[in-house]
Amino acid sequence: MPHTTQKVIAITGASSGIGLATAKLLAQSGAKLVIGARRADRIDAAAEGLRRDGADVISCSLDVTDRASVSAFVSQAVERFGQLDVLVNNAGIAPISALDDLNVDEWDAMIDVNLRGPLYGIAAALPIFRQQGSGHVINIVSTAGLVLAPHMAVYAATKNALRTIGEGLRLESGPDLRVTNVSPGFVQTEFASSIADETVRSAIEKRMGEIGLSADSIAQTVAFAINQPSDVEVGDIVIRPAAQN
Repeated sequence: MPHTTQKVIAITGASSGIGLATAKLLAQSGAKLVIGARRADRIDAAAEGLRRDGADVISCSLDVTDRASVSAFVSQAVERFGQLDVLVNNAGIAPISALDDLNVDEWDAMIDVNLRGPLYGIAAALPIFRQQGSGHVINIVSTAGLVLAPHMAVYAATKNALRTIGEGLRLESGPDLRVTNVSPGFVQTEFASSIADETVRSAIEKRMGEIGLSADSIAQTVAFAINQPSDVEVGDIVIRPAAQN
């Protein structure tokens, strides 16, 4: 993956799952990384593991629902490496439930993390990209916004809103900014960990175990988009198990 060499890439939600797999893959090609997540101990441990493998990486405790936290995270890239080439908006939560359960606090949390978080990232990165005359925003969306299923109304809504924002940014971006929406299907991650309803959580975990892709597959997809020539923009990628409807 020669094109990622020397690129500076910031990844949110990078302490596990897709974010961590993406960090590992990009580090192997020589990218310089800024990785962030809420769990400071886990993101620091992830960074230390990457450094042992030779990566140039800094870690940050990051709350994507806090605009100042996101701004500080993005600023770390420029302060440490002098530039920012790619922002991967990966952080997300999925405490899915039936609307009748009226889990309004969980709805608010999904809106804050899955939608406001990426918007705060875009707000922090865009001025840097414009000043540089180059940049790439990658949003990790979801197939949940393409094929709706029970219990996923609010989660899918946040992901569809992010898809719309990504497309709007692409239309406004001009020739110097690339925007990519990546929509994974079932992936072997901690996706189900925040689901309170045990029946729903068990069903999701069972299906994930049966057909879920490895997070490495999504990481390779992100790398594919990054590695295209600077005048090539991969706008949307849907990647899901062949067994998924």
